[in-house]
Amino acid sequence: MKRQISDRPRISVRNLQRKIAVNVDELQKFSQSAAEACLRLRQKVANGLGALNEISILIISDRRMAELHLRFMNESGPTDVITFQHGEIFISADTAQANAKRFETSVRHELRLYIVHGLLHLHGFDDR
Repeated sequence: MKRQISDRPRISVRNLQRKIAVNVDELQKFSQSAAEACLRLRQKVANGLGALNEISILIISDRRMAELHLRFMNESGPTDVITFQHGEIFISADTAQANAKRFETSVRHELRLYIVHGLLHLHGFDDR
């Protein structure tokens, strides 16, 4: 049976770093709305985002992100977001803060951008 948009995945947002203030409740609400918007897109893989029952969005430090980046992608240094197809999205708060300064936006804006980026990856889109 094909999943309906109303059968959206449950999303949890957790802040696992302590350096940068993050409004988890606001990001939780935003994530759910962003997932609903993604579900309205034609997916690029069999069931895309709609096949997942649960998505975990984990806000972490650059140190932890660099460990994941090396372990799973064989690339050194941190990155903004890493998505695992079973429903985990790791986001670097440090990178969000650095890019907010670089692009003259806010950390909130960068975190939201990374959430959408991760959700689109789960829905089958790549960086191109």
